[in-house]
Amino acid sequence: MNLVDKLILHVEEHKDELKEILFQQNSLRPEQYAEILTLQEETSRPFAEILLKKNYLTSQDLMKLVCSQFQLTYLKEIEIDEIDPLITKNIPINYAKQNELLPLLETPFSVTVAVSNPFLFHIKNDLQLIFNKEIHLVVAPALKIHEAINKIYEKANQNMVDSIEDEFEENIDLDIPIDILDAQADEAPVIRFVNSVIFRAVKEGASDIHIEPYERETIYRFRINGVMQEILRQPKKTHAAVTSRIKVMAKLDIAEKRLPQDGRIKIKIAGKDVDIRLSTVPIQHGERVVMRVLEKDNMVLKLETLGFEGNVLQSLDDLVRRKHGVFYVSGPTGHGKTTTLFAMLDRINTPDRMIITVEDPVEYEMAGISQIQINSKIDLSFARALRSILRQNPDVIMIGETRDKETADISLTASQTGHFVLSTIHTNDAPSTPTRLIDMGVKPFLIASSLVAVLAQRLIRTLCTHCREQTTLSDLDIELLKITKIPKNREIYRPRGCPQCKNGYAGRTTIGELLLINDEVRSLILEQSDASQIKKAAMRAGMTTLRQNALHKLYRGITSTEEIIRAVNDEDSGDDDLE
Repeated sequence: MNLVDKLILHVEEHKDELKEILFQQNSLRPEQYAEILTLQEETSRPFAEILLKKNYLTSQDLMKLVCSQFQLTYLKEIEIDEIDPLITKNIPINYAKQNELLPLLETPFSVTVAVSNPFLFHIKNDLQLIFNKEIHLVVAPALKIHEAINKIYEKANQNMVDSIEDEFEENIDLDIPIDILDAQADEAPVIRFVNSVIFRAVKEGASDIHIEPYERETIYRFRINGVMQEILRQPKKTHAAVTSRIKVMAKLDIAEKRLPQDGRIKIKIAGKDVDIRLSTVPIQHGERVVMRVLEKDNMVLKLETLGFEGNVLQSLDDLVRRKHGVFYVSGPTGHGKTTTLFAMLDRINTPDRMIITVEDPVEYEMAGISQIQINSKIDLSFARALRSILRQNPDVIMIGETRDKETADISLTASQTGHFVLSTIHTNDAPSTPTRLIDMGVKPFLIASSLVAVLAQRLIRTLCTHCREQTTLSDLDIELLKITKIPKNREIYRPRGCPQCKNGYAGRTTIGELLLINDEVRSLILEQSDASQIKKAAMRAGMTTLRQNALHKLYRGITSTEEIIRAVNDEDSGDDDLE
């Protein structure tokens, strides 16, 4: 029921009481009231609906009427300049827009909040949890609230970059506004600005920071839970100072702006070591900067907490205990491939096993495992490091990424001499991995004899359990999901958004498909069959596809229809009707 319908219903329930207010305010003349009563008898339509249809009142007038009855203040305008942007710091902008609310004034004991719909009673409870104070509601038009939200949150973003937390070691006066327009690359304001952007990225759990220059402005975006979000915009003239500062931090050549550069930045925030992988690329209006944020003291997660379960979890547990063979994890960048490999290594990291890894960069530091950092400046590549560590006689080898034929050949050959090798590879799904290796130039017989399994995985956002809403699938949803029926007794939820989450989602989970190399798949590899034939053979042997795994999590209320369509809708539908 929309707001106008609720107003109509409310006015109908309190018609006589509100009629007196209408007469007192001279909003309704006696003859108009008589006409409305006559029309009501003829049509049986609600009192307020006829008022609106006859243009005797607008929906705003009805809202003022309800506010008058409940002694609520009605604001025609919202004074932007009188609102402190800091008052919004604990309220996500998506939550504010979805519920059409904006805090206006905070005192030691109460908070005044503008809402467009005073009938949303859960809002008051949410706000009391956030502020831990008494909440006073005032009513304003939805359009005015949306305009104010955009302006206030833009101010809040600007203020964010003008302040810095105590976690940074530099001595900075937080009370002085920072103007980076007048700053050079080696002056304090730009240092504080860059620090504040990095700090906010770490605080909000962003995996990437994107700095993109355009003709008139530079846009700053974070990737949070796999989704890009715009954080702020700055004038274009600030861009050169910011990129120079970041390059200085990474010990790159600040004078070279025509060629791509890669580097690393090590910082400490609140006692946590953070490693940042930096990449700069020249584009039309300047240098585009991407920083990959890696917290060095990340705890290695368990396979169970990553989202693996059932037969896939049991198979991964069995695979990692093998004495020889090659196991690949495939998927796009940033979808947890390395995290999965380290969760597997954690299960066998015992004194009787010698484990060596080759990584770029070392993302997780694990006691009991020898970890080698790739260094292109001295020609220490994956292949060269792999040749050397074979002489160290390890039991298990983990290779950060299989990028070329040389690395693949050495990995597959090593597995035939008593080593278990784990690595990542970029393919769309598990059945595509053998054909990808063949395209690299690896001999099919070497793949068939050495490869034991391939896990393809994606990360999808999980619904916030505090605010998710039960829903049903529409015909369009069913068509987009590429399914023909929905299993019985399954509960499907959608995101709503609350102060404890970001736009209805909280965290991510893994979906995966595990291809186990059996005799039929091995024969197809030797015949250089395409990925679709390998996939059909794997499904006959019981493989659950990415889409099937995602649908399982949809039917259990873990994720939403929109997230599956966003993350795995490009996959083949296959046989995805699950019971």
